[in-house]
Amino acid sequence: VQLQASGGGLVQPGGSLRLSCAASGFDLESYAVAFFRQTPGKEREKVSCISYSGSTTTYAESVKGRFTVSRDDVKSTYYLQMNNLKPEDTAVYYCATPVKYGSCHARLFEFSGWGQGTQVTVSS
Repeated sequence: VQLQASGGGLVQPGGSLRLSCAASGFDLESYAVAFFRQTPGKEREKVSCISYSGSTTTYAESVKGRFTVSRDDVKSTYYLQMNNLKPEDTAVYYCATPVKYGSCHARLFEFSGWGQGTQVTVSS
């Protein structure tokens, strides 16, 4: 199982970015995928997750109404559309997956396939 996040960059407050998470080595319909973010000195925070069926999505309270997670089974890619970005969204963003048929509510240590992450900086 391998996942690689990309699409980060520098954006002004109120702007938008779309992160991509390229998946390889597994069947998208069998694995949930979550986007996490981390800033120096803080624990990795789960931002959003899409269930293995693709029918359920979850969001952290801090991003509800602004972020949308989706997946493209043909391209084996997950997306995190981030709108109305705020300076506090600045972080390195990662994607990861729990075990096969695992839940979006799995604990942090149950996620794997992290990849290198992509930096998102929201600043004027």
